[in-house]
Amino acid sequence: MKGQPKQRPGVGKAKTRVGKQVGSGGQGRQALEGKGPTPKAEDRPYHVAFKKKQLKERSQAKQEAREKSRAGRLASFSEDGVSSNRKRTVKPISGKSSKPGVDTPEMMGGRNSVVEALRAEIPVIALYIARGIETDERVKEILDTANARGISILEVTRVELDRLCGRDAVHQGVALKVPPYVYAHPDDLLALAKRKGKTPLFVALDSVTDPRNLGAIVRSAAAFGAQGVIIPQRRSAGMTASAWKTSAGAATRVPVAMSSNLNNTVKSMQKQGVFVIGLDGDGDVNLPELELATSPLMIIVGSEGKGLSRLVRESCDAIVSIPIDKATESLNAAVATSVALYQVATMRKSSSSK
Repeated sequence: MKGQPKQRPGVGKAKTRVGKQVGSGGQGRQALEGKGPTPKAEDRPYHVAFKKKQLKERSQAKQEAREKSRAGRLASFSEDGVSSNRKRTVKPISGKSSKPGVDTPEMMGGRNSVVEALRAEIPVIALYIARGIETDERVKEILDTANARGISILEVTRVELDRLCGRDAVHQGVALKVPPYVYAHPDDLLALAKRKGKTPLFVALDSVTDPRNLGAIVRSAAAFGAQGVIIPQRRSAGMTASAWKTSAGAATRVPVAMSSNLNNTVKSMQKQGVFVIGLDGDGDVNLPELELATSPLMIIVGSEGKGLSRLVRESCDAIVSIPIDKATESLNAAVATSVALYQVATMRKSSSSK
């Protein structure tokens, strides 16, 4: 009609609802209430403080585990100087290295070595026997001992045994797979010597990288009454299968300790009353004239080429030389250690008999 507003197309009149009206039911109430107090920074997963807290907790857990392990090693040393931990699992620093953290088993070949290892009851994973091997008294003893101890015996071809032991290894048809060696702590050695009522005598190696030298030194340490051998964590041979073999079972009687820093270990020993001497061809004291022989003593031997490192040399209480013929430039590390240990043992025996 004229005078009335025109209704826009598509727009109808507003409809009114009939009956009970239903509200929102408080659907937005939670949003209005908020999320509560803000969590602490260290409790928020994506905050830097939270990550720092986690790192701190992990560090504390590792420290507690190390302390517990160290206490266990110290308590488990038996009267013959062998740790029960070693009987359970003996850290190869695979043939190349036997350091902490390397969990690779190693192969030990040779009839005499295998016999000695079984007699010493070192931990063994399996015994490998070459197919068609000629049986002698040693092989018979090996098989009897392995059967008595419940060790798995695997018969393989000589080609396979060559591959397992290495091409240059002389396995003589028998080999043992041994778990990684477990090292002691340097403080354990001192505690062991004190508990047994013996005057401490230790050997420390500085950059001696030949495992056969290490094995020979461990053997000499056992022969002349030393309570342990200390090796640094880096630039050093470890207790590999080659070292085990050269030690001829002595590694089961003389513990080998691992030092994270040899110079710090030297200072720690000195604070606890141990005198430290270094073997060197240019020493100020001749070995037969060593007055410290009857005192608590640690003998440090360097590599045949470079000798003692500068820091270790400066930390020693005395530098001792072994009198040798002028035509001979130097002695092998293992030989020098044997001579020094023999001299110290002789002087101590002479002193005690007076």
